[in-house]
Amino acid sequence: AVDIRDSEGGQTGTLVELNSETDFVAKNDKFVALGDEAVAAAVESGADEPADLAETAFGEALTNAGASMGEKILVRRIGRISGEVVSSYMHRTNKDLPPQVGVLVATDAAGAEVARDVAMHIAAFSPAYLNRDEVPADIVENERRIAEETAKNEGKPEQALPKIIEGRLNGFYKENVLLDQGFAKDPKQSVGKIVEEAGGTITGFVRFRVGS
Repeated sequence: AVDIRDSEGGQTGTLVELNSETDFVAKNDKFVALGDEAVAAAVESGADEPADLAETAFGEALTNAGASMGEKILVRRIGRISGEVVSSYMHRTNKDLPPQVGVLVATDAAGAEVARDVAMHIAAFSPAYLNRDEVPADIVENERRIAEETAKNEGKPEQALPKIIEGRLNGFYKENVLLDQGFAKDPKQSVGKIVEEAGGTITGFVRFRVGS
């Protein structure tokens, strides 16, 4: 469930993942309504963690809902992002169930033009990072080490190693970094290029897939 509203300096989006044990309950209108209640309670309380949300009045409503539906129902996680403009995309992987993938994208005003397309891309390609600077140094070093060991095991000449390592590291970025990924609607161009051509900037994103 998602909520986007105006806040200081722009907008703030809140995304909540609500879990049930079976599809049968997930299809229930009461369960869907509970998701809306959960995100409203998260917005009102400012809760960042399910444990914080459990301490609000919603915590009792959640317990009561679980008892009446005969299943364990829980808020698994809460995501929040702020920016000049926040856009969302909710994707149903099964038309009979509530959305199972939720995405929030924060942009500047110009970036809002392509934000929904980018959010749909994020839903499909699940990037782990916004840009290269967000990738932790230890992960980059590990990828470098793996690339070097692989190249050596393949018998590549020593003088070619730096270029090969950089090439494989770029491959890692293209797979895991949003701005480096080939854009879903036009894979020959990167997401970063699409946003740049719109004259905009993406400042952050949140992606949840139920259960993952």
